[in-house]
Amino acid sequence: MKEILFLIADLWAIVVGFTYGIKFIRKHHNYLLGLEWIVVATSCTNFFIFAATKSSHDSLLYTIASFFDAFSRSVGITLILVLGLLQVTHRYKPTLAVEIGSFALAAVVGSLLVGYQESAYATPIAIFFIVANVLTSIFLIYFSMRLWQIGEQKHAVWAGISTFCSFLIAAIYDFVHIPGDDAEHTIFYTLALAAWGLQMFVFYRAYDAFDAHNKRVDAENGQHTTGAHA
Repeated sequence: MKEILFLIADLWAIVVGFTYGIKFIRKHHNYLLGLEWIVVATSCTNFFIFAATKSSHDSLLYTIASFFDAFSRSVGITLILVLGLLQVTHRYKPTLAVEIGSFALAAVVGSLLVGYQESAYATPIAIFFIVANVLTSIFLIYFSMRLWQIGEQKHAVWAGISTFCSFLIAAIYDFVHIPGDDAEHTIFYTLALAAWGLQMFVFYRAYDAFDAHNKRVDAENGQHTTGAHA
């Protein structure tokens, strides 16, 4: 039953990541969030195959999973997420250099931190991941407050809930073993995948609502400007 629940949570994250990653690109032309969502979905797909085939920690699939994990925890669902959301909160328009540079940085950091749990710097790196998540969570709380201010209370509440869930996962990731969990941390990863899928789902819908609000404001300002000239 635990394995079935894990696979269901993994499939949920895969579907959400690919679906809304593509929507971010096609509808909003937001390549930062779109590609990051797709990266997470790809990571979850690899994780699904790893679990379904019962591969060992010496397999290539495990190395790939470790890379994607470090990729998103260090830069992806931190810096890239914030830069992507700034496109609706502050009308930020990232240059191609910024977009490419962000993913290049994530790839480099991800490569350097593969298998960090077995290194002599495991604890400092784990603390780095938590600090990065805390700083990101502060911005996400701000994002939730902005949603509330523009009248999107429902999205604001869900953004807050998903941020809290993702923060809990980040906080216990390297430091807490859930009672009753097995050596592969099946219960933990089931909760983590469910939380990550929720975060991607919620923040796409919140971004979409924020973008619609910006377009309404722009349209109203355009009408006011036209009326003033008339």
